[in-house]
Amino acid sequence: MKKITLKDIAIHFSVSISTVSKALNDSPEISKATSEEIKAYAKEINYTPNFNALSLKNQRTKTIGIIIPNMLNYYFAQVLKGIEKVATQKGYKIITCISNESLQKEIETIQMLSTGVVDGFILSVAEETEAQKEYQHFNSCIEKEIPLVMFDRVVEDINCDKVITNDFMASVNAVNYFKNKGSKKIAFAGANMDLSVGKLRHEGYLAGLKNNNIEEDKDIIITTHEMYYRNHDAVVRPLFDHTFDALIASNESVAIAAMKIAQEKGIKIPEDLSILAFSNGILARHSNPRLTTISQHGEIIGEKAATLLINKLQNNITTTSIETVETDIVIRDSSK
Repeated sequence: MKKITLKDIAIHFSVSISTVSKALNDSPEISKATSEEIKAYAKEINYTPNFNALSLKNQRTKTIGIIIPNMLNYYFAQVLKGIEKVATQKGYKIITCISNESLQKEIETIQMLSTGVVDGFILSVAEETEAQKEYQHFNSCIEKEIPLVMFDRVVEDINCDKVITNDFMASVNAVNYFKNKGSKKIAFAGANMDLSVGKLRHEGYLAGLKNNNIEEDKDIIITTHEMYYRNHDAVVRPLFDHTFDALIASNESVAIAAMKIAQEKGIKIPEDLSILAFSNGILARHSNPRLTTISQHGEIIGEKAATLLINKLQNNITTTSIETVETDIVIRDSSK
């Protein structure tokens, strides 16, 4: 069967190929009525654009490359949902890749997709990339004028758009919450301290203690460089050699490991120990007891990241910006 082309649609409407192309891409030069009529006909005859040809002619593929560190994290799934929602509304496609926390995989993915495959990238930096502070692949994109939007895990020194949550203030607010509920000894268990977000959560916790005139006790503070899927039980267990009545965990896996150990030791939750964790994911809702969390609003972050990138692509914006999404505490059964 002969492949339908722009020329075929142009002949049908007795207009130029350029007019058809503009109509299909929602150009303001074409009236809304004409655009809708041409798009309806294109759909009726099953027209599919030749994106390789578009790339060669316009240097635009209307495709966005998404790179996330892992596929098991509910938060990243929510961010993807937000990106996909906005991309679809704006007529963009997405290609999603997983770095698996690997610097090399991240480099290879960017090199592969930046050869005319995508117009720009939305990404959260791999743990290995942050640990080794190797950012040349990001700078190479910027030098090629391929825009980047970083979210959640971002690199301060890279001049690109960023969408972040206020991890520092989230920890401050968590300490305030526990203090207001009567907690006297608030512990902290943080994994992924190579990550910017891990460091900010720890710093916010320390600031929260200071603000509330609570003395810092190093015996009930654990910070590790373990990646998210490692054995958190062994990491958290030493905390329970000491006394504390509240715990802020840097992620749900750490919190659930702590709950399991507490239950083994006959510590009642939340009567004897309140626990709160970052990221409002599936684990939190199905743990026993259900886990109080800090919601990072992943879907909103995805929407903002996609909007930033597409606006930059469509309007040739050269300035960069940082957008912050505030967090809130979702109270469940693991806290008083």
